[in-house]
Amino acid sequence: MKNSRFDSAIQKLYRAFHSNTLDPECCKSCAVGNILDNTDSWKHLTEGHGSLRLSYVGQVNEAFNKRFQGYFPSELLQIEAAFLRGCGYQLPLKRNSFRPDDRKSKDVLFDGLCEAITVLCKLDTIPNVMDYQNLLKSENFVSNSSKKVSAFVS
Repeated sequence: MKNSRFDSAIQKLYRAFHSNTLDPECCKSCAVGNILDNTDSWKHLTEGHGSLRLSYVGQVNEAFNKRFQGYFPSELLQIEAAFLRGCGYQLPLKRNSFRPDDRKSKDVLFDGLCEAITVLCKLDTIPNVMDYQNLLKSENFVSNSSKKVSAFVS
């Protein structure tokens, strides 16, 4: 079964990452900002950037089952918090919160995306697409790797 909200979110995050338009400190260019088509209206749903607490507006939208690109307000906050935490931020984001030295570093952004994608997968109860460990446990991979290693050592 195809999951359109997940696919759409992944495509938008992928596009933002590769076009260098992902910015953890900008509400329009962060993970959720990109998922919501580079709008910052979602910031009114939370008490602060990176917080998991819904504001009054967020609570009302949640109570009325309002969805944004298929996600409830509380789900959006989970995605953004995971992204920021993965980037190395101390949450919730405030002036004196710890921040990574280079917030636009590909390594920092990739780590943040991995965390955000993990949450996206959990929300839709699908296997984590970023989990490469199962690939490494594959019998075919192990047997082929052993042959290559033994050939390399000989």
